[in-house]
Amino acid sequence: MDVTKIKDPAFLKNLSKEEMVELSQDIRDFLIENLSATGGHIGPNLGVVELTLALHKHFDSPKDKFLWDVGHQSYVHKILTGRGDKFDTLRQFKGLCGFPKMNESEHDVWETGHSSTSLSAAMGMAIARDIKGDSNYVVPIIGDGALTGGMALEALNHIGHEKKDMIVVLNDNEMSIAPNVGALHSVLGRMRTAGKYNKAKDDLEYILKKIPAVGGKLATTAERVKDSLKYLLVSGMFFEELGFTYLGPVDGHNFDELDENIRFAKKTKGPVLLHVITKKGKGFHPAENDKVGTWHGTGPYKIDTGDLIKSAVKGPAWSALVSETVRKSARTDERIVAITPAMPVGSKLEGFASEFPDRMFDVGIAEQHATTLAAGLATQKMKPFLAIYSTFLQRAYDQVVHDICRQNLNVFIGIDRAGLVGADGETHQGVFDIAFLRSLPNMVVMMPKDENEGQHMVHTALTYDDGPIAMRYPRGNGSGVEMDEELSALPIGSWEVLREGSDAAILTFGTTIPMALNAADKLAKSGLSVKVVNARFIKPLDEAMMMDLLKLNMPLLTIEEAVLQGGFGSAVLEFAHDAGFGHATIERMGIPDQFIEHGSVGKLLEEINLTESRAVELIQSMVPAKEKRA
Repeated sequence: MDVTKIKDPAFLKNLSKEEMVELSQDIRDFLIENLSATGGHIGPNLGVVELTLALHKHFDSPKDKFLWDVGHQSYVHKILTGRGDKFDTLRQFKGLCGFPKMNESEHDVWETGHSSTSLSAAMGMAIARDIKGDSNYVVPIIGDGALTGGMALEALNHIGHEKKDMIVVLNDNEMSIAPNVGALHSVLGRMRTAGKYNKAKDDLEYILKKIPAVGGKLATTAERVKDSLKYLLVSGMFFEELGFTYLGPVDGHNFDELDENIRFAKKTKGPVLLHVITKKGKGFHPAENDKVGTWHGTGPYKIDTGDLIKSAVKGPAWSALVSETVRKSARTDERIVAITPAMPVGSKLEGFASEFPDRMFDVGIAEQHATTLAAGLATQKMKPFLAIYSTFLQRAYDQVVHDICRQNLNVFIGIDRAGLVGADGETHQGVFDIAFLRSLPNMVVMMPKDENEGQHMVHTALTYDDGPIAMRYPRGNGSGVEMDEELSALPIGSWEVLREGSDAAILTFGTTIPMALNAADKLAKSGLSVKVVNARFIKPLDEAMMMDLLKLNMPLLTIEEAVLQGGFGSAVLEFAHDAGFGHATIERMGIPDQFIEHGSVGKLLEEINLTESRAVELIQSMVPAKEKRA
């Protein structure tokens, strides 16, 4: 079947099992071919082909609500709901989003990108359904990795208590991005190997009914036997004790098993947990045999060999540069430990884990726990390095405020993927961390101009003893600068002049420094002398340099690849006002008050006018104003 011609999933209801199997292969072939050109989350989607087909066959979307937790496994859902013809634009600027998106389709009823949210949202939809007297099904699909998130466990507790009709599909592939960890993962492992519980329970009930009831004692004994069988067959029966009817485990690639259990789930009152076992990457050998998460999400690749197509790079990956510098420091400082919330591969911590297995902690998708764990370690004079993506640090904000900053603990937060990240879009752009960290007492925030300064910043953070310190670093690779052999600590709050100038100054840091230097070069050709400052400490500011610039009445332009509201530019404005220079000429460039969609970083910067040419325009408009006042 040409899957690009599919407009609506209703046709599935008339397909035979053989036709469903054939369609499954067509969809897999389509995904493997298209994602080889665009990149994307190939592993999760190849694993849910049959499951998605079965769900759409037995339910009526969008009346029935599918909530895809995390959402990176929604490509098959998108194909079945009429978006297959747009897959050549997947994750590209103005193209098809890699996650559920309400403005794309009425079938996308919940937007995701972060994990563990689907159950809470589903509970909200179920409550609304019952209040309004509607009769639709609510079906969240959550992975075993996302189930470790505290929010998901809170929702399970509430759903089980309220007894609302809901069918929770647990897509169990033993992976999130990296292999799953934790006690709950072990519980699910025992469920996988325990075999099917429900049929054995039913058989036992039939036998017990044949025994003549001799008083209440035998009846009580019979119930006890049934309960003991429950615990024997499925260790702990975690979900049933929470109030769910547990079905499974079910082979998620077998239509007969899927059909039988979905039908039964639809007839069951109250919350149901349908435990489905799937194979991440199924049907594509490199992805199917991936043990570390490489094929969770990729760029373009060669179909025949599975080789990833990588663009030419000059310097090391930023994540590797930071984690390897921490690893180097850990060789001489036994207090250093590393913590990651399920991102050991993305944060390039495999080397640290290999060398220091007793000092490396992957806590699963549990950012709040990871953050307070780091705080607890710091109270005992350890030096925790918390490696966390900017977008995921948002999920642990209260822990940063309450547990780290309030207690002024020496935690080093490595803020990975800071700034625009491109194809993953709105849910993953790392543009809010400056605004939400800058307001916190005791916090130091910094960002290096290149990988050499980056390694010195890591050393600065690991030798800093006066409270929490965060270092932002972008997605991608460094520029290939020469690296110093010896590491040294940078003075906290110190800036660096990269280019002298007398007519105006650009204050910036990190990824926007090349933009500032290029703008200064262009302005020099028109006769303007522009100072460029590497404002590498976002908090605290270099107050001495700020005072010098303000006393010179020099127009200032701040540039940041982060939100303007509450950001670095706001800090500069606040300082000028508080220092008595409220009349100073200050302009700001950064992310406007909007969520930034998916696309290449270059395209996105152009879209929001965060460009070299805009910097030139602003400086040119500011300097005449200075001359007129003089």
